[in-house]
Amino acid sequence: MKSLCHVALLASLSVSAIASAQQAPGMRSPADIYGALFDAVQRGHVFADGKTFVDAVPKRDVAAILRDYGRTRPQGAALKAFVLANFIVPGENDRGTTDLRTHVRTLWPQLVRQPVAPVAGSSALPLPATYVVPGGRFREIYYWDSYFTMLGLKVDGQQPLVESMLDDFTRMIERYGHIPNGTRTYYLSRSQPPYFALMLDLSANVDAAVASRRLRALRTEHDYWMRGATCATARAACQRVVRMPDGSLLNRYYDDRDTPRDESYAEDVATAAQAAPRAATDTQRNLRAGAESGWDFSSRWLRDPQTLATIHTVDIVPVDLNSLLYAMERGIADRCAAVADRACATRYAGLAAQRRAAIDRYLWQANAGRYADWDLSTGKPTTSVNAAMLHPLFVGIASPAQAKAVAATTRKALLAEGGLRTTTLRTGLQWDEPNGWAPLQWVAIAGLAGNGEPALAREIATRWLGTVQAAYADTGKMLEKYNIERRTPGGGGEYPVQDGFGWTNGVTSAILDRYPALGGKARP
Repeated sequence: MKSLCHVALLASLSVSAIASAQQAPGMRSPADIYGALFDAVQRGHVFADGKTFVDAVPKRDVAAILRDYGRTRPQGAALKAFVLANFIVPGENDRGTTDLRTHVRTLWPQLVRQPVAPVAGSSALPLPATYVVPGGRFREIYYWDSYFTMLGLKVDGQQPLVESMLDDFTRMIERYGHIPNGTRTYYLSRSQPPYFALMLDLSANVDAAVASRRLRALRTEHDYWMRGATCATARAACQRVVRMPDGSLLNRYYDDRDTPRDESYAEDVATAAQAAPRAATDTQRNLRAGAESGWDFSSRWLRDPQTLATIHTVDIVPVDLNSLLYAMERGIADRCAAVADRACATRYAGLAAQRRAAIDRYLWQANAGRYADWDLSTGKPTTSVNAAMLHPLFVGIASPAQAKAVAATTRKALLAEGGLRTTTLRTGLQWDEPNGWAPLQWVAIAGLAGNGEPALAREIATRWLGTVQAAYADTGKMLEKYNIERRTPGGGGEYPVQDGFGWTNGVTSAILDRYPALGGKARP
């Protein structure tokens, strides 16, 4: 039993804490602000980590919280329930009692990282400016993740972070000639889906020198992707460039190395062994190329959809990659035109037109009402029906008739109860059904909305937010991927489902900014 002196002390602490909170809470530590409540939570080990409560964010007026605590003085489980009801608690959260938009805004500071100056022996790459990580095991900046993260940062009033991340990406291109998969030395041999051109559209920086530097970087990135143009032939692709039967140039995913990935070494060695007598280096190159695609891994890249050892990513001409490179070429042309560089504008506009024509000729499948990847080894489109087919709509390639046909196929084959399916096949791989992923939802929503299909765009948004909300209510977390059939955390892949999570946060904020009426009202 507590002594009367101790009780009196706690009571006085509570009173003084209320006064302190009313005066200048921003200048005081949690112990100063919360007094007796702080003492009870920390001494009672309500949370296993003493840092948990001190990083919590109050949901309402601090003085009101303290008055309620002083009246009820909960203990044990009741005290934890009181804290969770009144605070957003890192790692514990509030099991969905806060609306999604507010929850995401409280997560951004937790994912911010400061500039990196690697120590000797570290795999980290240097970064000059502040940036945002996806979360979980992904503790460095990743290329294509960052575009979808930045969508949310922009609408959530975090424009300085958008600009600093653009500075980081610009510096990476200047230093390495491309943006690596992630900021680790073991990622330098490959890139990821090239979203830098679209990232630049999110900038609010009007400084001419900065714009000029970024344009040079964008052109350097284009050079990286087209480096194999002089050696690609109708018989053999070269690096990331493919020469199609009519001589036009398209691109594929690739990796400059053919060894096991450092970060998945044992897994790659095992997969290569299963592929014998196929050369291990061939299997490993294709695994690495699958990692460059961001879809690591999917039946989209497999000869046998159920067997990862049949991966042949470098034989596939992907519709999403070539759509993004079209957007890059158009972006360069438009930026060159804005600074009256007519030669540059003409050159890249021409490249974009040639790519669009090649996409229409080889990747558009009119009879199937969809865009498809092209298989170099068979000389035919692949049979994989997947969400990548929305990318031509997203970047403005599709005609009205093509967009209408893709929308019909999407509704028939890819629309699930909880959002957009990635593929139509169940394989146990994470980029296959039943998993849904935030970036693919946004590409579909923006692409359909911009091409005369607003109802389907809103339907996907509503269903996806319902999935995110259901998992948030159950787990208190934003997740990397979701099972969109059951509206639960996703599965499959080489690692457990991760929480954090940068691109889910970003897309959630972007959707709610586009459709504010859906806030807190997504389908349960």
